[in-house]
Amino acid sequence: MRSAVRRMAVSTMTELPLVVGVDGSDPSLTAVDWATDEAARLGLPLRLVHASLWERYEGAMTLRGQERPSAQVLAEHIVASAAERARRRNPDVGVSTAVLTTEPADALLDEGDNATLLVTGSRGRGELKGLLLGSVGLAVAARAHCPVTVVRGDAAALAGTHERILLGAGDPDTGGDAVRLAFREAEARACTLDVVRAWRCPAHESGDPPAPADERARRHEERASALLDDVLREAAAEHPAVRVRRTTVEGPAAKVLVDRSAAADLVIVGARRRVGHLGLQLGRVSHTLLHHAHCPVTVVPQRV
Repeated sequence: MRSAVRRMAVSTMTELPLVVGVDGSDPSLTAVDWATDEAARLGLPLRLVHASLWERYEGAMTLRGQERPSAQVLAEHIVASAAERARRRNPDVGVSTAVLTTEPADALLDEGDNATLLVTGSRGRGELKGLLLGSVGLAVAARAHCPVTVVRGDAAALAGTHERILLGAGDPDTGGDAVRLAFREAEARACTLDVVRAWRCPAHESGDPPAPADERARRHEERASALLDDVLREAAAEHPAVRVRRTTVEGPAAKVLVDRSAAADLVIVGARRRVGHLGLQLGRVSHTLLHHAHCPVTVVPQRV
């Protein structure tokens, strides 16, 4: 049954690869492991990309007969080692590599134009140990036009033993792509999809006389439940085999999702991408999850 469900999920995906940024750091190798498993689930190839400005700092390509710049040799070793690691983990996954002479974030953003998913580790080589999220991961998650997964979390989440995907449900007009990806992911893993919509009841609302606090809370909860129905209706009909648990929770969305991520293998959220806006485009919820979630985080852009 599990293999049949997985084939159904694979048939909905394109053949664009999963692209992983690798730099030889432990977090990037963890990302390679996670991405290899994900590529196997989805029946997609894996592309491992290392980017740096070694050519700028060590000079142009040397003349024939001279040694290559040491940083170039290191870059080639990094991608070759990562490719071998992926092949050992799953020989059935097709692996390709690339060494690019550009800024890492720019390279991954360019690669994202022809990727099903971009994958990065939580930190890279040279990042301060105390950082919760490295600069490359943050820039890619905030600017990419394809989904981005930042691999983080404990061993149980990385191994997928919770058998639960967590979706932070946004508004219907800005979270549709995240919902569709979450259903495909849950179907590919044959696991439960835990969909959460957080709501808040303002301390003061207009009205004369103002409604009692419990009545106001009930209205906000009903509104959140109705929004969940709207957000999930189409995708649920397209993926009837997916087990869905719908929950509305009072409280700040970022805290609710961070807390619940401790029992999830992956948390998925949408992010608005405003056309023509060149800066970082991450909402408070996505930003908090990328820094504090207990499992890998996938940010799914939605153009508005």
